[in-house]
Amino acid sequence: MANIPEGIWDIFVRIVTNRIFYITFTSWFVAQFLKLVIYFVQTKKFNFRLLVGTGGMPSSHTATVTAVTTCVGLSAGWESPVFMVSLCYCIVVISDAMGVRRAAGKQAQVLNVMMDEFGRAKFNGQRLKELLGHTPLEATAGILLGILIPVIMF
Repeated sequence: MANIPEGIWDIFVRIVTNRIFYITFTSWFVAQFLKLVIYFVQTKKFNFRLLVGTGGMPSSHTATVTAVTTCVGLSAGWESPVFMVSLCYCIVVISDAMGVRRAAGKQAQVLNVMMDEFGRAKFNGQRLKELLGHTPLEATAGILLGILIPVIMF
């Protein structure tokens, strides 16, 4: 490639053609795409921001970390140290998505109501993003995707 050192391009190609990477990316993309489909079924409107946004059904964060953990288990073994590290990372991300990020989303809802009542002009007119975290059902759907897609693709 022009202007890209050969070593960097080689590293990039190795990453994107790595089985764990592309299966994990596929799991993330499927979760994001399902958000778009589910939203369309519910509202009969397309919201393409859902393809890159956070929150919603299913949890793409959960699908992603579960997929990488499943891939690591399938490739390195279920008792390997790298699987255990991946599993711990997975648990932290999922609990954060359902805990801290969900609480922040609920706080944003309350603050948005307060801004509406007190006049949005005092707050620069910007609403806070409310869809940050996930319900247990959204996280469970992400976990199922994160296990199913690697098992099918591996």
